[in-house]
Amino acid sequence: MSDAVEVTLRAVGVLAAFLVLPLLVGQTEHKVMAHMQGRLGPMYAGGFHGWAQLVADGVKFVQKEDITPAAADRRIFRFAPAVALVPYLVALAAIPLSPDVVAADLPASAVFVLAATAVGILGTLMAGWASANKYSLLGAMRAAAQLLSYELPMVLAVASVCLAAGSLSLSGIAAAWSPWWLVFQLPGAVVFLVAAVAELQRPPFDMPVADSEIVFGAYTEYTGLRFAFFLLGEYAGIVVMSLLFAVLYLGGWRGLFSDQLGWLWTLLKGFCIAVVVIWLRVAWPRLREDQLQRLAWLVLVPLALAQLAITGVWVVTTA
Repeated sequence: MSDAVEVTLRAVGVLAAFLVLPLLVGQTEHKVMAHMQGRLGPMYAGGFHGWAQLVADGVKFVQKEDITPAAADRRIFRFAPAVALVPYLVALAAIPLSPDVVAADLPASAVFVLAATAVGILGTLMAGWASANKYSLLGAMRAAAQLLSYELPMVLAVASVCLAAGSLSLSGIAAAWSPWWLVFQLPGAVVFLVAAVAELQRPPFDMPVADSEIVFGAYTEYTGLRFAFFLLGEYAGIVVMSLLFAVLYLGGWRGLFSDQLGWLWTLLKGFCIAVVVIWLRVAWPRLREDQLQRLAWLVLVPLALAQLAITGVWVVTTA
């Protein structure tokens, strides 16, 4: 197989996963929320359990009028959804589902994925600034403050795993993973999960889009397909963070018949983490801004530093 064909096949595979997995997470969220809140919800679209409702919602978004506010910076306003969406596509390409199923096996893929996901916030900032709406700008500022607060504990938590594995490669980390990490790296795993939910602006950390305070934040002026791109970016973010958690803390493709079904193990573990993220939305109320900052700087950062120190001592004593 020539290099060009191989690169094309890998790109098509990543694009297919990027289009399918977020929709699966979105459909799961609809159903899980409906059951947890005792709501029947739409059950008729497509037949069994309303499986085609999400597709119908997508068609609805396509049909809606694309409105750009008269006072908006039109170029940035229209470009912002792509900036919020594409980084997750780039990050997904570097996450291995198994030793053989990975689009781009980079030597420092853990750092690459963190850097790529952090770029997505620029789309929210661009949307908030270009909308010429005070609520949009407030939402964008809240999103920026949230990212700055929670990026540090997330990086420290990932650094602890990299230190334990002796590698910056996600494939290398999964290969070095041991069941003891379920206890040894548990504080770091909790820090990573909480920080990931906060960076995705999901409840209980959805202050940047708090509808009762600032309408819908940076996305207030968006309609139709551009608004759908922001929603797709949110679900794509859940997919990326869940798969990253599975590789870092749950051993990725480790499991029965991992030689043949390793990619399936990684997807199943990531799906379980995605369900936890959905559960958090339903089960926990929204925090206030001061509570969010206090949690990041007084709880998560010290906990992540302690995890990093413990891992460092363990690495030195066992070397």
